Amino acid sequence: MEAEFVQWLRERLPSDARLPLGLGDDAAVLHLGTGGDYVITTDLVCDGIHFQLATTAPELIGRKALAVNLSDLAAMASVPQAAFISLLLPQSADPELVHRLYNGILDLACDYHVAVAGGDTNSWDGRLAINIALVGTVSPRGPLRRGGALVGDAILVTGQLGGSLLEHHLKFEPRVREARRLHEDYALHSGMDLSDGLALDLSRLLTESQVGAEIEVSSIPISPAARRLSETSGRTPLQHALSDGEDFELLVTMAPAEADRLAY
Repeated sequence: MEAEFVQWLRERLPSDARLPLGLGDDAAVLHLGTGGDYVITTDLVCDGIHFQLATTAPELIGRKALAVNLSDLAAMASVPQAAFISLLLPQSADPELVHRLYNGILDLACDYHVAVAGGDTNSWDGRLAINIALVGTVSPRGPLRRGGALVGDAILVTGQLGGSLLEHHLKFEPRVREARRLHEDYALHSGMDLSDGLALDLSRLLTESQVGAEIEVSSIPISPAARRLSETSGRTPLQHALSDGEDFELLVTMAPAEADRLAY
């Protein structure tokens, strides 16, 4: 549904000089003339879908809410600057829940030098939801985009895949520093983060780049968690690595010679 909706919007939204990069990537680039270019993303996480409030420490929930946004900016190889945080709280929530959620947010914000600049708090008769809008600045080499992969490119990821529900989805480290270093030191053609699984996310990158791909299955880095999960799930470790999602590693493409230089 998401892909169809994005395409529906792209066909209806007029072009705008203030948006050199809009729908279709992990974040948008906003051009403000002499004010420079900013990378802006927003992500919503909800109880029952992205975490389980009843069984998860609120600090980890708050951390994840910011981390998924940091991962989007990492996908663009941009520098995080400021966050705007909106909480939609269950009516039964007490102040301690809010404090613990924010403690998780603030600890990660400190790690990545993100200023918490504002937001909103409200309550309703439903489950906890957190939305964060994150603003970053464009790197000197410009934003890394999905739509730049070339025929013959090597495809690389920054870490092991699969089994994220065995805690990785709550404790992952967004690849902000790795993205900036890769973008500065190597000629990356395209990139994105892996939030919905290698199979689906790679197909999105290929669609934006208008190319195809062949994957050497034996080269896919499968996490120990994926192997553990396969013992009870009825699915193979490879299936978990391809489709579990919420790995939040980087997926990048580059010329084979650059990939060799990176590997050695």
